[in-house]
Amino acid sequence: MKGGAVAKEVVEPYAQALMAIAQSQDLVDKFNEDAAYLLDLFNSSSELQQFLANPFTPVDAKKSVLQQIGSDQIHPTMQNFMGLLVDRGRVLFLGGMCKQYQSLVRELRQVVLAEVTSAIELNDEQKEAVRQKVLQLLDVQQVELETSVNPDLIGGVIIQVGSQVFDASLRGQLRRLGVSLSSSI
Repeated sequence: MKGGAVAKEVVEPYAQALMAIAQSQDLVDKFNEDAAYLLDLFNSSSELQQFLANPFTPVDAKKSVLQQIGSDQIHPTMQNFMGLLVDRGRVLFLGGMCKQYQSLVRELRQVVLAEVTSAIELNDEQKEAVRQKVLQLLDVQQVELETSVNPDLIGGVIIQVGSQVFDASLRGQLRRLGVSLSSSI
């Protein structure tokens, strides 16, 4: 929900505290599911983000909405955590905390996140092929895919793992061909 250095200084300690609680209560997977659920909600509802980020929205209203959206889905300890964030004026960082928590879970499980951008939506078979290629390229044990679509790629995929980028898109190939041709003239 927020970017920058200040957000990072707020997000990381809360995510680490959430991980410590999760590990002590054997809730790492449940909290990971809760984080994914919350991120889906935030990504699909800018109104929810604006509501929670608005400093003029009463604390009780924010808590009530968070209670309603998570009553059946979210673990009570996670609900309490969200209430604490509202009380401390940190709820606008909840999305960032969820992402950071997921990152900590991947680190704990030694899983690599591969962000895959393709020209069209990938089917399950294509996703598995990309997963296998990343496993082969990076010599890692497990890969989690996060996919997005960018029709400007024309065809192919771009895979980003950390700071490494593997551009197997048609647009990338055309760009490399153009650079090669212009340097040979």
